[in-house]
Amino acid sequence: MTDQIPPIPRGIYAIPPTPFLDTGQIDEKSLAKCLDFVVAAGGHGVVMPVNASEAIVLTDAERQNVTEITVAHIAQRIPVVIGVSGVSTEASVLFTQQARDAGADAVIAMPPYVRNPPISEIFDFYEAVARAADPLPVWIQDYVGPIGTPMPVDLLARMLRDIPGVRHIKEETATAPQVMTALLESAGDAVSGLMGGMAGRYMLEEFRRGATGSMPACEVTDVHVMIWDALERGDHTRAREHHTWLLPLLNYEAMYGFSIYKEILVRRGIIASAKTRVAGAGYLDRENHREIDLLLKELSPLFRL
Repeated sequence: MTDQIPPIPRGIYAIPPTPFLDTGQIDEKSLAKCLDFVVAAGGHGVVMPVNASEAIVLTDAERQNVTEITVAHIAQRIPVVIGVSGVSTEASVLFTQQARDAGADAVIAMPPYVRNPPISEIFDFYEAVARAADPLPVWIQDYVGPIGTPMPVDLLARMLRDIPGVRHIKEETATAPQVMTALLESAGDAVSGLMGGMAGRYMLEEFRRGATGSMPACEVTDVHVMIWDALERGDHTRAREHHTWLLPLLNYEAMYGFSIYKEILVRRGIIASAKTRVAGAGYLDRENHREIDLLLKELSPLFRL
């Protein structure tokens, strides 16, 4: 396995949804527009298919197709991190091989879901993914159940130190900022990329604690980038003003998830349909749409596109 250390990833690595036609098939034209939007909005990287992309409801063939479309359409404009989480080690290894062969820049994985593995098996899982990914770097996704498997800091640190190629973490468990501090104290230089999730709701604190970026859904990538760029240039007052402006939408999304991400992208003219496949995630009523109208009206002065 290669000993080459990849550059430290920084910034907003945005997660597009998987757009569907109203008939249920993947809408490849809307996917391409979504990827172009991330680039035009200043996104520093793109990540998919993962949780916010509804990866768990894609067939294996669809996942491979989404992977190939994403890598080809981005065409090296920004780094591409491909999600390779699956129901077993074997599934994740297969997705990893497909991502590597397609030309991805990195992969990201949670431990197997549906039946979450015990702690004793997780090290071996990431070791297998790293072997399959070589020479690509591997992101560990530390995420809450039932899909995710929250992992103790000592295990995360050991994997970063002892598995070649495993250098980065997306941390989004219940007390993510505290976990980031503990992980940096435990693993030190073995931690390279360290990003938060949860739509960037805690991005300001995570930045102060040493995060190198955030991986939110992509519907307001331009606003997330505006906040991150302010942090990077030391303008913490401006970053907090814009983050406070964004929070009502992020809080609303926390309740309805995929449906809100996609509805906003429809309203911004980026995808054609807000259809989802995840059970229970598809219905927004009249009051939901009224609230989205109000939230977007308030936030629209920050939209670059």
